[in-house]
Amino acid sequence: MAVGVFDSGIGGLTVLDALKRRLPEVPFVYLGDNAHAPYGVRNADDIFNLTCAATERLWDEGCDLVVLACNTAAAAALHRMQATWVPRHKRVLGVFVPLIEALTERQWGDNSPPREVAVKHVALFATPATVATRAFQRELAFRAIGVDVEAQPCGGVVDAIEQGDEILAEALVRSHVEALKRRMPHPQAAVLGCTHYPLVEKSFAEALGPGVKVYSQANLVAESLADYLTRRPEFLGSGTESKFLTTGDARAVSSKATQFMRKSVVFEAA
Repeated sequence: MAVGVFDSGIGGLTVLDALKRRLPEVPFVYLGDNAHAPYGVRNADDIFNLTCAATERLWDEGCDLVVLACNTAAAAALHRMQATWVPRHKRVLGVFVPLIEALTERQWGDNSPPREVAVKHVALFATPATVATRAFQRELAFRAIGVDVEAQPCGGVVDAIEQGDEILAEALVRSHVEALKRRMPHPQAAVLGCTHYPLVEKSFAEALGPGVKVYSQANLVAESLADYLTRRPEFLGSGTESKFLTTGDARAVSSKATQFMRKSVVFEAA
């Protein structure tokens, strides 16, 4: 009954942590494509091909349902995967929709026409590749009208977090927030559109200032997956073992992940 969780690196561990708290009875297989990270600077075809390969690897582990806990993969590859590649007996889900549902105060599966919502000015912080897809704006337009989105590509932040350089990561966050606020001085809400960013959420909140609601993904995705599996239990795969897999150097990734999550995380080679 295992579920797969994929990220280009270790940022998706923030989502996995929330999933395990919400669904403690479900085994999760996590795959980090550390050998090819970061995805945020790759083109759409590269991201699609790498994400498909990782998804197939998780299917091999008995995970009929795979969560793309990587905003870049979800933004650049998910729609194409669902339309052209995923077989009917498998499912691949992304992390954007639960975030947008929370922002627009919609329940899962509410397919009514887009409507006015309370939040009118939204700041989006994400990788350059995620920003370039405009996937967030596209999904938002299905659900809400009259919302102004200002997107800030946050170059360097993921690399700094992956390298464990908190001082650099925090400095880059402040710089990116300042750049966005020059274009949108008074955002009402901020969306952290990368699963690495919860590790520096406090820095985003401090730089944005009081009165800006910061939306992070992990708990929202966990609630959405719990709801999905209640309705579609047939997509709980045949896998029975939780594990951490990486396409990179398992020892190095384990050390980095342990520092990242502040608890022991042991990867094995994929």
